[in-house]
Amino acid sequence: MDSGTHLVMGVALGGLALVDPVVANNSMTFGAVMAGTLLGSQAPDIDTVLKLRNNAVYIRHHRGITHSIPAVILWPLAITGLLSLIVPDANAFHIWLWAFLAVFLHVFVDIFNAYGTQALRPFSKKWVALGVINTFDPFIFGIHCVGIVLWVFGADSVITFGLMYIIIILYYFSRFAVQAAVKQAVRNTIQDEDFVIVAPTMRFFNWRVAAKSKTHYYVGRAYGRTVNIHDKIEIHPIPKTPLVDKALSDSNLAAFLSFSPLYNWEISELPNGLTEVRLIDLRYRSNDRYPFVAVAHVDEELNIVNSYTGWIYSEDKLQRKLQIGSS
Repeated sequence: MDSGTHLVMGVALGGLALVDPVVANNSMTFGAVMAGTLLGSQAPDIDTVLKLRNNAVYIRHHRGITHSIPAVILWPLAITGLLSLIVPDANAFHIWLWAFLAVFLHVFVDIFNAYGTQALRPFSKKWVALGVINTFDPFIFGIHCVGIVLWVFGADSVITFGLMYIIIILYYFSRFAVQAAVKQAVRNTIQDEDFVIVAPTMRFFNWRVAAKSKTHYYVGRAYGRTVNIHDKIEIHPIPKTPLVDKALSDSNLAAFLSFSPLYNWEISELPNGLTEVRLIDLRYRSNDRYPFVAVAHVDEELNIVNSYTGWIYSEDKLQRKLQIGSS
């Protein structure tokens, strides 16, 4: 989920913590627990700072080790240790308990996004992505905001947030049901599919569709059971040449390949004598473009002159990123 949703989840969990008599009857413990749920709701996303280094590192590691099983254990311990130093009179066990729930909830809800997490590390580096909830879901964010406002105006936090979570659980089940219906509709439309990805959007019945058959890629949108295929792309294996091998060894393209399960490729000769190898993720079609790409420019001596991976919504901006826009 996005940082804003994780934040309101932390507030709601802190309010729900008042169901715990130790928290409800000790203001110092309650204050520490609230701080713990807020910190726990944000801590796994500390790896966002990797974006300051470069996109390749960010793509490879975001929602990786910081969302792993060891991290889910260590984050609450670190938060409890910090808050116990700041609020020594607070009950450390109950700080740890609610901080653990906040961290666990953060990692758990991220599994339901299309991006997913490596939540099974160190046992597996597989990305777990159920793809039923958009990274920002207006309903989930909105119902948290409503619950927080009701609490501020005097509503019982345990009843308010308890009912809220029941509604959210039912909402998740409904998303799974819609996703299953969309997948079946895609299979009925394509019929010879080998692999189907349906990704949520902010609208309940609108889904992105990307599928693969033995001969073609299919990209489109679904509204409920109605599937519209916008692009049908014939599949060609990427050439096995020294130039392509060199491009694919670049850190930006390697990061892209570690993340993207469904992509097309283009190889073109540029006016300046360089060869461009471009990988195009087919899951994120938007306004007739595929904004998530990886590009490498290789010269005749098989040197990578420049490369880039990330979300780009105009060719001009991509060329500026590659530092050849005006050359």
